[in-house]
Amino acid sequence: MKAAVVYKKGELPKYAEFPEPIAANENEVLISVKAVAITNLDKGIVSGQHYSSENENQNGTVIGSDAIGILENGTKVYARGISGTIAEKALVEKNRMVIVPNGIDNEIAAAMPNSVAGSAMALRFRAGIKPGETVLINGATGFTGQMAVQIAKYYGAKKIIVTGRNEKTLQSLLELGVDEIISLKQDDESIVAQLKEIHQNTPIDIVLDYLWGHSAELILSILKGNGNFTTKTRYVSIGSMSGDLIQLSAQILRSVDLQLSGSGLGSWTKEEVKLLFSEVLPEMFLLASQNKLKANIEKVNLIDIEKMWNSEVPDGKRLVVII
Repeated sequence: MKAAVVYKKGELPKYAEFPEPIAANENEVLISVKAVAITNLDKGIVSGQHYSSENENQNGTVIGSDAIGILENGTKVYARGISGTIAEKALVEKNRMVIVPNGIDNEIAAAMPNSVAGSAMALRFRAGIKPGETVLINGATGFTGQMAVQIAKYYGAKKIIVTGRNEKTLQSLLELGVDEIISLKQDDESIVAQLKEIHQNTPIDIVLDYLWGHSAELILSILKGNGNFTTKTRYVSIGSMSGDLIQLSAQILRSVDLQLSGSGLGSWTKEEVKLLFSEVLPEMFLLASQNKLKANIEKVNLIDIEKMWNSEVPDGKRLVVII
């Protein structure tokens, strides 16, 4: 079969011939892959920089962690891969499959799960979002951030504030239901002043952070209390596009009712992962099939994987490989 194969960490994936995987037990099934999204997680694993990166295999490793594919009986499913998924065939787990409605394109369906996991899981299980709350999304101009805006709105957020550097995409988020935008291209004083005014008028209940780094320091600084009772803020770290480390004053932790947590692989419980497949993803696929959840994508054919791997995808789109 044809597949995207990496032979050494840090190298670009190659379009190559690779042996078709074989099911080892009754919980494994082969699917014919139709579309796979390339995510920051996949790029981190290929480069060896993500904490879940595996050891090198001198015979090569097929990349890709999930896929939209067709079962032998013709059913279209989303599934997590046991083998790499950017290939004509992939081995998947039966208990980690979701039937995909016919009303949604393969490419759109492929683009959604990683961003749904990167937003809905944080909103539901880490932040415990309730209708009427105020949500700040730090780094909302990326694909997952744009999805987070829509899902927060669907979960009942009363007010949504977003930050980002891409001015064009920030403006477009207003059409998705965002109430206020904060450009991270401003100086620190301007960003802090804008955040403080928002927090004073409508206290921020939830922060979803895809950036971390300096912008996280600025957001945390405006939450600092002065000895009075404070609103509980649930701050969830999901990504670190702006840096992996921050300085955090102990006074902030003591002066405000702050819940600081992370959402990602390894932090979710087994029960939460089960709910991702049994409830969260089916619900989001249904919304997308009804055109109530929008996803911006860029398509690439499998044969072009090497030259497209490091390409810049404009305006927060998700790159999707068509098999």
